[in-house]
Amino acid sequence: MKRVIGYTTMESPIGPLLLASTDQGLCAIEFGPEESSLMTLERLCRKWQLDANIEWNDELNQEVKQQLEEYFRGERKEFEIRYDLYGTPFQKAVWTELTRIPYGETRSYKDIALGIGAAKAVRAIGGANHNNPIPIIIPCHRVIGSNGALVGYGGGLSIKETLLQIEGILGKQNTRKASY
Repeated sequence: MKRVIGYTTMESPIGPLLLASTDQGLCAIEFGPEESSLMTLERLCRKWQLDANIEWNDELNQEVKQQLEEYFRGERKEFEIRYDLYGTPFQKAVWTELTRIPYGETRSYKDIALGIGAAKAVRAIGGANHNNPIPIIIPCHRVIGSNGALVGYGGGLSIKETLLQIEGILGKQNTRKASY
């Protein structure tokens, strides 16, 4: 029997979001218009080797949508969401470590590497961040360069900056954009 991935969309201060869940929990958040987000979700299903039907299901994602709306209004600092994550054991270890970064704080890639006991895996931490299937909920936007620079974000640095502003991080410290 094929797995079902139900999705919905929502507007947010960072643009349109596509939320996708299985009966086990949230499996993806995609930035951008529905059409391109669905194509990305289909690619992820192939990558994860999931035999799944992707279909509209607002009800399945209602709790996620509500919690994200509360977050964007500044009313929610922690998410209470079940996940259905697909990734390597290393990626899952990184994503678990990211969930330990408190709201309103940042960590460096090196901090995350040390947190999972892989001090030399700083570049691999960046790769796992990039492949985080549920950004915002798993707060990869809270990871910055060791020099305080805003570096790399799958949704773009402007989205990372907005999320950090929502959390009151920008302005509290010397976080700056990296110059490439």
